[in-house]
This record gives sequence, C-alpha cells and structure tokens, in this order.
Amino acid sequence: MARIVFTTLFVLALGIGFLASGWKRSDLNKLNEWGLGGRRFGIVLSWFLMGGDLYTAYTFIAVPALVFGVGALGFFAVTYSVIIYPLLFLTFPRLWQVAHKHGYITASEYVRGRFGNRWLALAIGVTGIVATMPYIALQLVGTQVVFGAVGFVGNGWLAYLPLIISFAVLAAFSVMSGLRASAFIAILKGVLIFTTVFVAIFVIPGKLGGYGAIFSAVPSKFVLLDWPTATNLGSFSAFSTLALGSTFALFLYPHSVTGLLSSASSRVIQQNAIIQPLFTLLVGFLAILGFVAIAAHVGTDPAFADGFKQYGPSYALIALFIKYLPDWFVGVAFAGIAIGALVPASVMAIGSANIITRDIWGEFVHSGTAESRQASETSIAKIFALLMVVAALVFVMAIPLQYVIQFQLLGGIWVIQTLPAVGMSLFLRRRLTAGGLLVGWLVGVVSGTWMVASLGFTASVYPLHLFGITIPCYIALSSGLLNLIISMILTPLFRASETGHDETAVADYAAE
Repeated sequence: MARIVFTTLFVLALGIGFLASGWKRSDLNKLNEWGLGGRRFGIVLSWFLMGGDLYTAYTFIAVPALVFGVGALGFFAVTYSVIIYPLLFLTFPRLWQVAHKHGYITASEYVRGRFGNRWLALAIGVTGIVATMPYIALQLVGTQVVFGAVGFVGNGWLAYLPLIISFAVLAAFSVMSGLRASAFIAILKGVLIFTTVFVAIFVIPGKLGGYGAIFSAVPSKFVLLDWPTATNLGSFSAFSTLALGSTFALFLYPHSVTGLLSSASSRVIQQNAIIQPLFTLLVGFLAILGFVAIAAHVGTDPAFADGFKQYGPSYALIALFIKYLPDWFVGVAFAGIAIGALVPASVMAIGSANIITRDIWGEFVHSGTAESRQASETSIAKIFALLMVVAALVFVMAIPLQYVIQFQLLGGIWVIQTLPAVGMSLFLRRRLTAGGLLVGWLVGVVSGTWMVASLGFTASVYPLHLFGITIPCYIALSSGLLNLIISMILTPLFRASETGHDETAVADYAAE
C-alpha cells in the first residue's frame, strides 16, 4: 500500500511540473521568464517556493539524523532557521530592488554591475555553482534512501534506476516549465511535509508513552551541551558559531537567490521573512524526532540493520516512520520527502544555469552582439540545467556517500566567502573594492579548505586557540571573518587603481 500511495503522489508532482508552464502564459524563451518566473510570484507561491527551496529533502533526513547521532548540538539548525529571517527582512529587499532595476538574474551579475569587475563576478558565480553541485547530489541521496525504503531496490546500476528515471523527468519539466514547475510542486510538497510532521509528532510519541517517557529514555549527554570551562568553550561556541555561520551562508546559495529574485516585489520578500518561520516549526519538530528515534531504539532494531549499515544515522527518521506509522501513511511521508528533493534540485539546477549563462557564457564565451546573446541565452541555460542534473546523478553514482557529504561540508564554507561582495556591498558603497574583495575571497576559500583538510574532511568545527582559550568555531564563520578583514584592509590599497564603473545608484536600492 505504501508503494502505491508513494507512486501516485510522486507521479502527481511530476505532472504538476509539466502543467506549470501554462501559468500566466508568457514567452519561456526569455531567461527572465524561464529562470525567474517573470519575477511575478506573489506571497503564496513565494512562501511555498522558499520553504521548498530552503528546507530540502536532505534537511528533513539530516536534522533528525544529526540529533540522533550527536544530540543537542543538532538543534543549531533550529536556531539558525529562526535568526535568519530578520537578516532576510533587512537585506534582500535591497538586492531585489537593484536586480529588478537593472535586470540582474543572478547575484554574481549584480556584483559585476556593482563593481564593474567581471573577474570578481566570475569568482562569485563559480563559487555558487561548485557549492551547489554536492547540494543537488544530496537531494538525490535523500530520494534514493526513500526509494530503497519503499521497496524500489535492485542490484548494481539497477539500484539507481528509479532515481535516474525520476530525475530525468525532473530535468525535463525544469527545461520545459522553468521555475514555475518548482513553485507549483512546492505547494504539494508543503502540504505533504506539514501533514507528515504533525502526524508524526502526535502519533509516534503516544506509542512510546509520551514525551516524558521519551526524554527520560534519552541519555543526558544527548539532551544537554557540555558546559564550557575556563580554557575551552566546547559545545557552546560550536553550537553558536554553527548557527551564526549557517545563517550568513544559506541565502547566498544560487537557489536561494533565485527564489528571492522571483518574488513579485521587495515587499513580498519582507512578508515572506515574517511568515516563513512557520517552516522553522517543522525543523524543531524534526529535531525532536531525533530524540524519539533514540528512545525507540531503531538503531539497534534488527529489522533496520541493513538500512543503518548503508545510510548510517540518515536512516533514523525512515526507520521511525516504518516502525510506527500506518503503511499507507508511510507512503504519504516518503512521497513528501522525495518530492521535497524535486523542488530544491530543480531550483538549484536553474539557479546554476542562470549563472553559467549570464556570467560565464555571456561574458567569456559569446562573442556576438547583446541582441544575439539574449536571443540564445535561454536555450543555453536549459542545456546547462540539464547538465547540472546529469552531473549530480553521476556524482551520486560514482562517489561514496561519505565523500558527497564532505563536499557539501566544503560547499557551505565556500559559499559564505561571497558574503562581502554580495551582502555587505548592498550597504557599504565606498568601503569595499573589487580587488580587496577578490583577495579576501581567495584567502577565505583557501583558509577554510585548509582547516577542513587538517581535520581529515570529517568535521566543520575547527578549534581556534586564542589567548590560552580553545574556541571550537564553525570554519565557515572563522574563514568568512578572515575574508572580510582582508577585504577591508586592502580596500584603501586598491582604491586608486580601481577602474570598474558602478552602474548602480543609491536610489536603486530604495524600498518601494
């Protein structure tokens, strides 16, 4: 029964993807229409799209998995998904305003216009694409876990066949319908995910004796962070820096920017920042389900031994659903997770394709006129969106899961290096220069990668030793601060030699 329900809902989502091209019919051969939905998404579509875009299939698997594996530290995901929205409210309406004024499709295109330097824009664009690739791959991993749990299994390459078919269809409707497909599928995803989580938090604890019994069964080391000492801030600084660094990084990913720029106005972004935290409730409940999985002893249940052997803690939520929810509702839950991969994967592919088209092909490859470039850029973007999905499939099939996760770990560290050029430049007009930002970006990328490498690519928290105190710090935050300091210090040195023209004006950033 679970397989029938799952298949029905999954096919429904794919069908919605193809039909979405008919929404507010317009010329999908224009990049603005195909890649940003014509910047016409109102608050409802925008809310579902942003929720589906940011809270991915891997999020719904990884958050309870992290709590199941390390305990309270995993709740940093709840913290940053709360504090991120004031930052969104204050910052990104300005980006929407200037992007709408000048027709910018990507953050890197804004950077090129803002600083008149295509090499800085190239660095920002390539960083976004490279950081996004493992992110797409992890959506495939999340979907693969669900396919296996629902019974679509095979040997050798046949084990990937359902994944290949579903994401081939994803690539097809992404090419045909563009961002519209992601937005409308996100509505179905939102309904399924909210339903699944609320049913789970009410039904499953009741079968384990209630939340009191659950928390009594969880070891105290999983419920509380280690108290800091005079010489080591321990889990407290790790938790805080993970939350703060993740906050600054999340909306810098190409798919996040694409979702924001598709809004009908800067006011829609502000409204979204106010009501989007409803999705944070889901993250909090999912984190608690990590504790529920500990209390349910799913990790030691022989029935799930193979799943945990193959996927590790990522199988905790899947096992919990299979063990305690009705068979038909398991199909609903798994469909929500699998469809939860389609939305962000599609937006990620489209966002990356927009960057390749506008900031690489248009700037460094195409040699014709601006008119000829505009005539062909959507076709180029569709080709690269398809290639991004294919590359992610190859990535998943050829590289072990542990390495995919390690690349994703690096992705967050790399993408935060674009914060000074993209985020801070919206406010600091004369205090940053392209040369300083480019050197700062390079220092941040190299130092962040070095710190991860020194930890054997197994962790993202690096112990900083300052004034005799050990401060475990999220590498993205520490390397990002180093990037910013270098950029600010070098600004006066590059000021005299800067030749780039800022095509934006102060009035371009003003609210409506």
